[in-house]
Amino acid sequence: MTLRILISLSLLLAWHKAAAQFLPADDFFNGGAQFYISNNIPAALERVETGLKTYPDDPKLKRLEQLLKQQQQQQQQQQEQQKQQQEQQKQEQQKQQNQQKQDQQSQQQKSEDQQKQDQKQDQKQDQQKAEENKKEDQQKQQEQEKQKAQAAQKKDGEKNDKQEEGQPVKAGEMTPDEAKRLLDAQKGDEQLLQFKPPDKHNPNRPVKDW
Repeated sequence: MTLRILISLSLLLAWHKAAAQFLPADDFFNGGAQFYISNNIPAALERVETGLKTYPDDPKLKRLEQLLKQQQQQQQQQQEQQKQQQEQQKQEQQKQQNQQKQDQQSQQQKSEDQQKQDQKQDQKQDQQKAEENKKEDQQKQQEQEKQKAQAAQKKDGEKNDKQEEGQPVKAGEMTPDEAKRLLDAQKGDEQLLQFKPPDKHNPNRPVKDW
């Protein structure tokens, strides 16, 4: 069955070629022109070249072949230009994408650097603030200790004043006033005990016989 189909196709193709050889040149020209109008340059050129094989000297087919080849060359050039333009656009897009990526990375790096700098500045400010607070606390502590010392000194002074004013003291202790009075009394006694010569003018004074 398959062999029969192949034989039939071969015979049909051979008949078509044989029939084409008997077609007039205008048929090849008209067929090629119709393909050219529909912008099917390869099919039009194939049709005209087939006609030139049968009618190699036909001027209409030659002119149409020349026109089709020019058109085919222009199309190839246009396709090549379009291909180059597409490649350039693709490269330009890739370049822009790379530039955008670099800008984003640069911006991100700047942002990270600025953030680190801000963090360092904040840490420095916090450290300065902590040092200032520490100094203030030390000053407050010193002031409190000074006030406590002054209060204790004042309290001791008041206590001494009260003791000097006659406050009772412990046994065996003597206040400064008592010591002064005792010293004055001793001085008075010494003056009384000082020897006085006998008064010659007192006849009533007994005469000692020792």
